[in-house]
Amino acid sequence: MQSRKLRFNKTDKKKWPIVVSIIIASILIIVPVTWIGLHNWDLDKSLSALNIATQADEPTQIISDTQDKSTGETTDEEDQNPVPNEKPKEIETPDESPDEPKESPSPPVEKPANNMYIPNQKHPTSATIIDGFLVVNKRYPLPTDYNIGEDPNARAGFNQMAAAAKLDGFDLMAFSTFRSFERQEVLYNQYVEKDGQQIADQYSARPGYSEHQTGLAFDIGEKNFEQHWASVSFGETPAGVWVAQNAHFYGFTLRYPLGKEEITGYMHESWHYRYVGVEAATDMYMHKQTLEEYLEL
Repeated sequence: MQSRKLRFNKTDKKKWPIVVSIIIASILIIVPVTWIGLHNWDLDKSLSALNIATQADEPTQIISDTQDKSTGETTDEEDQNPVPNEKPKEIETPDESPDEPKESPSPPVEKPANNMYIPNQKHPTSATIIDGFLVVNKRYPLPTDYNIGEDPNARAGFNQMAAAAKLDGFDLMAFSTFRSFERQEVLYNQYVEKDGQQIADQYSARPGYSEHQTGLAFDIGEKNFEQHWASVSFGETPAGVWVAQNAHFYGFTLRYPLGKEEITGYMHESWHYRYVGVEAATDMYMHKQTLEEYLEL
């Protein structure tokens, strides 16, 4: 039996491209229609679904939290969330304009020194009280008629101190306390006549400027040792040392200490004590302060 060969005739060959074209056209029509039909014939949904399916086949990209998820553009969150571990930028303040005039600082006001008299100063009509303390020095005078006598609290404090000193073998005396304006005037004029005003002003107060006029100042010495009264040598005696170490327990402070002349205005007087009360006297003693320093005058 002879084999039979199958072959297309020329008419079949002409029809083949047409058939293929019809098949491809059918696929191009059927597939989109079917796809749209699967999405309830909604063209937008069909296109979105097609876009998602296409992106699923592309390599995965990490989208920053500071980018819009749909557009990939940087949003304002970049300004709100600084990069971790990055130091915040310092805000520079603009330099002052060189043409802008600057206010010149006011010169410090110099207050009169406590160790100098104020020229042509008049006596006040009332005493100067600062923080509860009666103040008298070359800057703060008293009224000429201030005359209240010896202060009773100061006398009581001295009597207690004298009694305590006697137990230790010292017989203390207050040989000068209150002085009136007139009495101080007589003494001062005598010193000026003897040594001149410049020298006298170093150890004697002008009338109206003496603490003795307050009745709070006590000149202290030891009985039977009058040669040391009103003398720097009193501070070197056993009695003088005892008073210097114990006076604050009874409300007295050494008014004119050694080395404080520029502050008090007077030479060192180891015998001149001023009553200020136990608390203030103790504070001054512990801090080695004068009344001017204690009151920050």
